[in-house]
Amino acid sequence: MSAGDEDLARLALVIERQRRELEQSRADADVASVIAMARGALMERFGCTAPEAAAQLADMAAAAGLPLPEMAALVLGGQAEPGGEAAAGTVPAPDQPAGGQPVPDPGTVAAGSLRDLLAAAAAERARDGAEHVGALADQVLAPLGAAAIAAWLLAADGALEMLGERGLGGMAAARWRRLPPDFDCPPQRLVRDGAELWWHAGRPPGDPAVLVTQWSADAARAVLGLRRRNGALLGVLLVLWPRPLPSFTGEARLQLSALAAGFADVLDTRLAHGGLQPWPGDPSVYKLLDDLADSVLAVRPIRGASGALADFTIEHVNPGYIDPLGRDPADLAGLTLLEAYPGSGGDTALFGRAAQVLESGGPVQVPGVLGPPLGGVDRDAVEAADLRAARFFDGVILTWRRSTEAGRLARMLDHAQRLGRMGAWAENLAVEATYWTDSAFAVFGLDPRRAAPIPTADLHNFVIAPDRELVRQFRERLLGRQEPATAVFRVIRPDDGAIRQIQIFAEPVLAGARVTALRGAFQDVSAHYLTQVALDATRDQLVTSEERAAEEHQLAIRLQRAIMPPDAQPPAAAGVDLAVRYRPVEPGRLVGGDWYDTVLLPSKELLIVVGDITGHGIDAVTGMVAARNALRGLAATGAGPHGLLEHLNNAAYHITEGIAGTVICGLYDPNTRLLRWARAGHLPPVLVRDGSAAALPLPAGVLLGLDPLARYEEATVWLRPEDMLLFFTDGLIERRGQSITDSLAEFVAAATPAAADAADQADRMLAAALSDTGDDACLVVARVL
Repeated sequence: MSAGDEDLARLALVIERQRRELEQSRADADVASVIAMARGALMERFGCTAPEAAAQLADMAAAAGLPLPEMAALVLGGQAEPGGEAAAGTVPAPDQPAGGQPVPDPGTVAAGSLRDLLAAAAAERARDGAEHVGALADQVLAPLGAAAIAAWLLAADGALEMLGERGLGGMAAARWRRLPPDFDCPPQRLVRDGAELWWHAGRPPGDPAVLVTQWSADAARAVLGLRRRNGALLGVLLVLWPRPLPSFTGEARLQLSALAAGFADVLDTRLAHGGLQPWPGDPSVYKLLDDLADSVLAVRPIRGASGALADFTIEHVNPGYIDPLGRDPADLAGLTLLEAYPGSGGDTALFGRAAQVLESGGPVQVPGVLGPPLGGVDRDAVEAADLRAARFFDGVILTWRRSTEAGRLARMLDHAQRLGRMGAWAENLAVEATYWTDSAFAVFGLDPRRAAPIPTADLHNFVIAPDRELVRQFRERLLGRQEPATAVFRVIRPDDGAIRQIQIFAEPVLAGARVTALRGAFQDVSAHYLTQVALDATRDQLVTSEERAAEEHQLAIRLQRAIMPPDAQPPAAAGVDLAVRYRPVEPGRLVGGDWYDTVLLPSKELLIVVGDITGHGIDAVTGMVAARNALRGLAATGAGPHGLLEHLNNAAYHITEGIAGTVICGLYDPNTRLLRWARAGHLPPVLVRDGSAAALPLPAGVLLGLDPLARYEEATVWLRPEDMLLFFTDGLIERRGQSITDSLAEFVAAATPAAADAADQADRMLAAALSDTGDDACLVVARVL
């Protein structure tokens, strides 16, 4: 796991801890509320102050030997008075009559009352019907030993619509989501007759009532009405036990009835104020989806004040939900998507996929193993695969499954087939059935959704005519000789019309002496075939190619010497001392495209040009000739350096074939000592003045031949007597493993002190050059007199 994934995993654990601390704080607040209400009841009852009521409540709890919260519940339930039996610590036995009635143990009553109060507090915080029923279930299932609980609301047509359940299971909850009026079942019996059902030994013998199927008919069950304070029926509550009970004790009936009454009061209040609306309409809708995938996650959008999507609330997770952090599905209740998975905010993670579905309205499928869809958790914990996301009412539902070892191996095989341009096939001769992998269809350019696998008996009909007999013989060898075989044939792919070379491998599957099946693979070997053809052609042409290369090399050298004779002297110009040097490539290397030119124009201006055409050999030299001659012709137009480069760039792009390179062009006026210059991707000239040297600032200008609309800036510099300018190509300074910037800095440092004349300076710079690329190089030195 990467460092970023570890950070996200730690963040998730921090958020989980904070959530648990918040839940504990809420529970503490509920207890504190019960104690505060008990103090208030004592203040009202006895007219005492708040400190006196607190002290009185503490004394009562100490005298009775009860925790303070349980004593507070006794006070609120009317079971304790100061100085009474509870306060005195004398508790009658549970079966001891008191005034003709059994007196419950105060501890039992207090604990039950406290549970009722805390259940009411939790129910008031519930966001929907499922959480509301869940709050009740926490007080019923474990304390009473029950196995399941379900609640229905009475609809206007007499049907019962499920509000929520705990413990029924997905399929049962889905079947019992809606109970029509004429459906003879215990919940509808209560609606019809008004009487609660307390079946401690299950359904009475001969009773035709329909029961929840996964519980035996003799399992205990209780059906209670959820009634408003005026007695009107609001709904029905069903409690199921896993087995028969000896009986329902009076205490159990009293406690369950009290819980149902409190549940109905909160439910009635929440429904009246619109604060408890099941989403989406009925929580049991989720149950239809719970068995569709290993993990089902339903989320609902949270939007900010501007309406922008901020997060998603987690509305439902299925019982089999696989959490990468090992949490129970119930632990995700009340969290948002980003709280549960802090790193899932990327476009390809859960939050991003859910947002995409919410925006587009269309489903999203991500086949194969996901990246980190659950927010940077340890991929070794759970490897999710085949994510699907779709609209679910006004939210989104996401499903995925655990990636199994078989699935991982199958995906590895798919990748191997795809990378190797292979496809597997099998043929059952007994039933005449043929099977191809998707990769096999891809080899032939076929769509597996529209095309059928081709049996080997018909394969010859799909190859080009010259190879049909070869394919027939291939099948005959498999069946006749009963040994592995291979063949290469050509097909015309229907998707792109290309001719492909396909190699087929196969082996027979024998049952005794009879061939019952064939299995093998196809492989597209077109690239290998073309490579072999090219190698054969290369071998045939190798000798003549070497001779031709030698001839071209000699021709390139002759062309280069024709335009840049080694003994040529630069033109004499008033007030300028010129020296030019050319260093050829090392022996055994192709001639490069470095070139220079110095021309005295009719205007008495001196044209200085240094360039480097990309590439080597005859192409580079011919490009150099073309560029040099073109620039000489353009110079006669009287254009400035930037204009000359723009014209030369246009010619290189449109007229010549494939010329690209760098060039620097300068025009020096001896009368004014003004140098105007422009560059096309070339290194700047170096100015040596007064014992120091520096590269001139670079004007803008891209390489020649790349952009026909390129524009080139022109720079100017006023020269003084004794100034020396160095124009050069990169072959003079570049070194392997060193940046061109560092190489230029070394070249500038070597330019001082200046020599007495241009020739000496040129010789010294050429001798001091540290380049190690073996490339050719040009150098022009101009010294102002």
